[in-house]
Amino acid sequence: MSDLSRIVKAYDVRGTVPDEWDERAAEALGVAFGQVLAAAEEPGDAVVIAHDMRATGPALAEAFATGVRAQGRSVIELGLASTDMLYYASGILGLPGAMFTASHNPAKYNGIKMCRSGARPIGQDSGLAEIRDRAQALLDSGAARPAEASTRATERRDLRPEYAAHLRGLVDLSGIRPLRVVVDAGNGMGGWTVPSVLGDAVLPALPLEIVPLYFELDGTFPNHEANPLDPANLVDLQRAVREHRADLGLAFDGDADRCFVIDERGEPVSPSAITALVAVRELARHPGSTVIHNPITSRAVPEIIAEHGGKPVVTRVGHSFIKAEMARTNAVFGGEHSAHYYFRDFWFADTGMLAAMHALAALGEQDLPLSELAREYERYVASGEINSTVADQAARVAEVRAAYPEATADELDGLTLSFPDGAWFNLRASNTEPLLRLNVEAPTEERMISLRDEVLDRVRR
Repeated sequence: MSDLSRIVKAYDVRGTVPDEWDERAAEALGVAFGQVLAAAEEPGDAVVIAHDMRATGPALAEAFATGVRAQGRSVIELGLASTDMLYYASGILGLPGAMFTASHNPAKYNGIKMCRSGARPIGQDSGLAEIRDRAQALLDSGAARPAEASTRATERRDLRPEYAAHLRGLVDLSGIRPLRVVVDAGNGMGGWTVPSVLGDAVLPALPLEIVPLYFELDGTFPNHEANPLDPANLVDLQRAVREHRADLGLAFDGDADRCFVIDERGEPVSPSAITALVAVRELARHPGSTVIHNPITSRAVPEIIAEHGGKPVVTRVGHSFIKAEMARTNAVFGGEHSAHYYFRDFWFADTGMLAAMHALAALGEQDLPLSELAREYERYVASGEINSTVADQAARVAEVRAAYPEATADELDGLTLSFPDGAWFNLRASNTEPLLRLNVEAPTEERMISLRDEVLDRVRR
């Protein structure tokens, strides 16, 4: 029997298959999803469902679809898709959706990201807790599938051409200088979408020479985990960028909703710098607009937003929180330290591909190499995210806070401590894994290293 409280996280479903959840749990979640949509009088009579390349995806998605159909809704099945393609479908069709993916997690995991029509997010406070409780009640009671389960239709659609054309219409790359780009798809869905958007699989060729790494779809991740946030998973891309004398490299996570950027030297460009770069481009098109960032992005991000006439607004980590705040403020753009990038022109949803296109446009519209271009947006020294497995997360965070009485504390998302010299760190529990995540930033490398090592010692002792 699945305990859904273990796998329903702050803004999605995530757990190991089949020990934490299985097709029966997926069907119960589909029934509950349909019930919550009906209670909210969600428009439309269908749900869009897609899955990534994980082996368990098709069966889980079909079980969920069975539950949805039992609640009187038809299903539009995209089959293989990136998460941002699911959001595109939800937005353009005006229908709720469910994406089966565990993003960057290892092969034994799978999950669901659910949204209302128009790609509006569903998190704990906006329906996910109710879906969990309704589904758990069904599992606990052993309720049989309703008789009408097979009466609703399933339509299969491939929206890749329309998705690619939509993104091409948002960022015009046709006039940039020729660029050589190494793309590491990590055997994830980037290998499905990059040829359509940046290549010539469905649309005319762009002035890009794409050097592919690991484009073969394989949910066992035979080359490395599809988690570009871990520096170990960037090594192959960094080597390839140098070997091919490329202008830049792009790394996508498993469901291709996140994108990391590597410069021509093989060095990572921080997601904070990409957030600031894209914000400047969007503010040039929409002066005075609001731009969202989370508490873990570099302090340079709100500084640069304000310097370019924008209104920086900080909110919690996580796509449901970011999307909700973007909709509330009508923000033009939002960025996170984890390389999630959100666009008003994309139904306030996150898309790694569109962020990659902005980076390509910014580089290709001028003559500087990426390392020099990015320097404009990197003002401080950051540690990157460092994960620690801790038995009692709350107790350890409290201990760390007590060790720095001179710091100013903020608890919008985890614990952020800021120091008089401009250094700061954030320590927060993961929403999807049993980890404490540490991010440190300081005016100098020496100060960053010193503070990083002090905090890690207290976290891990």
